[in-house]
Amino acid sequence: MQSWLARYIEAQHRALDSIPLDAVERVVATVRRAWEEDRQIFVIGNGGNAASASHFATDLGKGASDALGRRFRIITLADNVAWLTAIGNDYCFEDVFVRPLENHARPGDVLIASSVSGNSPNLVKAMEWARDRDMRTIAFVGAKKGGCAALAEQTIVVADTHYGRVEDVQMTLYHLICYAFMEIEKETA
Repeated sequence: MQSWLARYIEAQHRALDSIPLDAVERVVATVRRAWEEDRQIFVIGNGGNAASASHFATDLGKGASDALGRRFRIITLADNVAWLTAIGNDYCFEDVFVRPLENHARPGDVLIASSVSGNSPNLVKAMEWARDRDMRTIAFVGAKKGGCAALAEQTIVVADTHYGRVEDVQMTLYHLICYAFMEIEKETA
């Protein structure tokens, strides 16, 4: 067991080390620009990434907003179970993120999608829709990249395909973004 645990942790370190810091800096700048322009930020993901999207929306919407003194406009489209299931049942699961974007998104808003494979049909469809309507698009994906990476303006690739490790690094990316506002703003105040 200890040998397996050690190998897992070593692989997790390699996945963390694959984070391209310049790309994270660009994502932080995009999020800052959305805040400055009072744009809406939408976050999407399935399964563990849906939970991470909720966590990110909470941290940016509360903690980072508190640090800046003005609120981020951020929501995750995976949190409204009634809407998700109505869309999935009445249309198709592939539309669960596109349909709410049709209601709320405007050109210049930001869509962030996180996926290990990058190929979830509902995420790819939402990214394509957002791109075609002049939204800023960001994808956090694993090493397979997939359709989300091909559609996004900005992509951060975690150099691994293991779901647990990639999702852990994606959560680290979300925390890096939030804490860039919470800690850097505190240091400069």
